[in-house]
Amino acid sequence: MIRVIIAEDQQMLRGALTSLLSFEPDIEVVAEVSDGQQAWEYIQSETPDVCILDIEMPHITGLELAGRIRDAHLPCKVMIVTTFARPGYLQKAMDYQVSGYLLKDEPIDYLIEAIRKVMAGENVVSRDLAATLFMKEQNPLNEREIVVLRLVKEGLTTTEISKKLFLTKGTIRNYLSTSIQKLHVESRQQAVNSASEKGWL
Repeated sequence: MIRVIIAEDQQMLRGALTSLLSFEPDIEVVAEVSDGQQAWEYIQSETPDVCILDIEMPHITGLELAGRIRDAHLPCKVMIVTTFARPGYLQKAMDYQVSGYLLKDEPIDYLIEAIRKVMAGENVVSRDLAATLFMKEQNPLNEREIVVLRLVKEGLTTTEISKKLFLTKGTIRNYLSTSIQKLHVESRQQAVNSASEKGWL
């Protein structure tokens, strides 16, 4: 029996996946949760065979969870199920050694077969994403610029960011200026939007 956990913040989709998978004689949904923190707690205590994770969830994202699972050397396989075909997300998933990366509009039979393939040691990527693997765009931002843009995305001002990072406001403005230049945009908000769309934040 393949023990599966589903972490998806959309209740209707989570319920539908659980119901459909329950018809399979070799698959058991042992938990369904709505956010990344709940998923992480369950994964650590129960170690399911396969974790089906949405990317954008409250508290901890699906990709952050994948990283934690890898770093903790937990045996469960990770499958990302998402609406996003962004090269940055896919590359990050590959870096985290995710076993499956599927788009949500795939037929349920494709997901079921993918679960079985992943348990057999294969990697599965949605057919429509195959070309994305060859479209890797190098992230021009350094780690500090990424941190600053993430804080801008959270709504913090330059003053608040400088206090949080123990840096001067001038230093923060410099990081924002270089980010804007590297991303070929005209404002900090455009920089946040551009980096987010590429899966770099």
